[in-house]
Amino acid sequence: MQKKNNQGDFISRAGTTMTVVAWIIFLTILFVGFDHLILQRSNPNQNIVTDVIGQQKQVVLQRNIYNHYVTSGTINEYKVTFLLDTGASDIAIPESVADKIGLSKGRSIIVKTANGNARAYRTRLDSVAIGEIGLNGLNATILPNITGDEILLGMNFLKHFEIIQKGKTLTIRQ
Repeated sequence: MQKKNNQGDFISRAGTTMTVVAWIIFLTILFVGFDHLILQRSNPNQNIVTDVIGQQKQVVLQRNIYNHYVTSGTINEYKVTFLLDTGASDIAIPESVADKIGLSKGRSIIVKTANGNARAYRTRLDSVAIGEIGLNGLNATILPNITGDEILLGMNFLKHFEIIQKGKTLTIRQ
């Protein structure tokens, strides 16, 4: 009788273990799915496709759920996330991202931001691109007080392109 009881206990524990494992797998899949959905909603332009029309290159960006244009791009071949900001004169880079890219801090300056005056540092970027649309040799500002990973892509980049906003899309042509 003892042997039959041990077998029953083993089968019961195995069933419980398999149920727990199944729930963990299910919850992991659910978490990964929702994480992807949230990321896609905040940056719908993660996989940029550059269209070539005649001699022009263009990218078409979709607005995110907050009505901003957020896109993936590169600075000095390093993958970054840009928030297009026509109110910013320069490209503004959070200090944590600048450190990851390996940008050197130049002279210290005071800049006016939406939150008031802030200390910042000048730097020079070898290349900045969204898809295959890009420029070389641009100035930028490193801001120690900005949190997060989004880089404000200002007018010193955007002014070089034809920009057409229509509905929920923004087309950038070079």
